[in-house]
Amino acid sequence: MRILFWGTPAFAVPSLRALEDEGFDVVGVVTQPDRPAGRGRRLQPSPVKQVALEHGLPVLSPDRPRGEEFMEAAGALAPDLSVVVAYGHILKSEVLALPPLGSINVHASLLPELRGAAPINWAIARGFEETGVSIMRMVSAMDAGAVIHQVTEPIFNDETASELSLRLSELGAQALLEALALLGAGGATEVEQDDDAATFAPKIDRAVARIDWSRPAAEVANHVRAMDAVPGAWSELEGTPVKLFRPRVVPLHVVVPPLVPGPSGNGGPPPSGGPPLPGAVVVADPSRGVLVATPDGGVLFAEAQPPGKRRMEVRDWINGRGVEPGQCFE
Repeated sequence: MRILFWGTPAFAVPSLRALEDEGFDVVGVVTQPDRPAGRGRRLQPSPVKQVALEHGLPVLSPDRPRGEEFMEAAGALAPDLSVVVAYGHILKSEVLALPPLGSINVHASLLPELRGAAPINWAIARGFEETGVSIMRMVSAMDAGAVIHQVTEPIFNDETASELSLRLSELGAQALLEALALLGAGGATEVEQDDDAATFAPKIDRAVARIDWSRPAAEVANHVRAMDAVPGAWSELEGTPVKLFRPRVVPLHVVVPPLVPGPSGNGGPPPSGGPPLPGAVVVADPSRGVLVATPDGGVLFAEAQPPGKRRMEVRDWINGRGVEPGQCFE
């Protein structure tokens, strides 16, 4: 079976490597063009392109996968099947139909849940206890094709999107091989999705990543884990945007005075003597972390990233006088 592989980020790399390791005939790779990266803003190839070049595979890097020139180049590779893993563009029907066996996709959710660009992030943000990987037949509608194979995976407590993505990338590679084995043996049952049960996982951007302190502590913590590491959950502290990481929910009675102050004295009740306002920094203690109030408790953060700085442990941020009790995130 001659396979044309489509993918761009690190999430797609295990699937490409798995196809190569299992002896599939990968006739070429389609990936997004090189992008500027790093302090020097030099053009860098995508993770998938780097692996493709390592294996000596032909690479196509169109700005958009369409048009006569691209179709001729892809057709010249004579693929039997396209395998798409986080490529980054919606493919037109004529592109999907180019290989005789059509196109299949590795999607990081249990379809029809979480169709869209960011299923891993939204699974965590919405408090899911499990997710998984679906291998589906691609159609013109987004992530709406029949499911060929599906594997379920738990979401661990305190797991970030970065950590879950790493696990699901490996799971997806294994699920892809299993789906190809089923297709090759003629034993695949392609199950149409229930469109009425579909939910969506839109693209994550900086606006989405902003923390809403009016939400319950568990939802704030889920949101922060879901945005880690890119783009990073953030909030403004006295007009300065700060990214926050490694959240832990703290029960209400720990936040409300008089139980807030610790041995170091860094922390205390608000001037009114009542519960702290959502977003208020209640504790800023190098030994314990930065504790921020929410309506039903608080969230304790272990890492932060002030603007122009590296991601750091909060003790370094506190010792650098970057945050103090009584300040308030907005």
